[in-house]
Amino acid sequence: MKGAQVFQMIANYFKLFYTIFSSVFFSLVIEEVFMERLLTTEEVAELLRIDPVTVRRLVTRGELIGYRIAGEYRFTEAGVENFVESQRVVVSIAPGPDHPLSRFTERARKVMSLASEEAYRYHHDGVGTEHVLLAILSEREGVGARVLNRLEVQPGEVREQIEMLHPAGEQPVGDGQIGMTQQGKASLELAVQEARSLGHHYLGTEHLLLGLLREEGGLASQVLLRAGVTLDKAREVVKEVLASEQKTGGSEPGQQGES
Repeated sequence: MKGAQVFQMIANYFKLFYTIFSSVFFSLVIEEVFMERLLTTEEVAELLRIDPVTVRRLVTRGELIGYRIAGEYRFTEAGVENFVESQRVVVSIAPGPDHPLSRFTERARKVMSLASEEAYRYHHDGVGTEHVLLAILSEREGVGARVLNRLEVQPGEVREQIEMLHPAGEQPVGDGQIGMTQQGKASLELAVQEARSLGHHYLGTEHLLLGLLREEGGLASQVLLRAGVTLDKAREVVKEVLASEQKTGGSEPGQQGES
């Protein structure tokens, strides 16, 4: 009996050694083949400005090439660059004139894409105003994000409040495209009205933000009001940011620099 236990213990040690060695060896082989250090999931997430969960989902969908090593994904810089280039090609193709997103700026379209990712992340079956708000903050560089920054809105606090008001679901949603909630759709319609009232023929992230504030029944409006952001304040700062862009030559009259 003791002999069998000793044999099993030795076998387990060899198994552990083999697992560690093979994982390290495979990693070294990959790095030697590509002549570059492999990136971790967290590093890729930081480069792409998305969360690690989204990175893993991209690998599962086959959109981003990753190598499974010791239970974790590793990525080559070339693979990440190819993914970025593929996304740029998609974004640069403007929708047709009859497409619902035809008047959206590229940043606004990116926000809507990020909003969908946020909904997937929390296992929600629809894209609501809260997901759009999180996406505007995650995008960082659009007029909407800059307006919120001037109003001293803290992204971390916003996410915490949204997670408390709308907790993550227990089961992940399917891989199919999910639609907007009724409040989400209403905020887009209000965003269009805000763009028209400003004399704009496009829909940017600033209009999306104003639409969120006007949709008073949405979570985004509730969270923003708690942060001290009112519709009137946001409108005022939007005009200030756009006026500043025009003075610095960043955009043409009636347009904005984020498109």
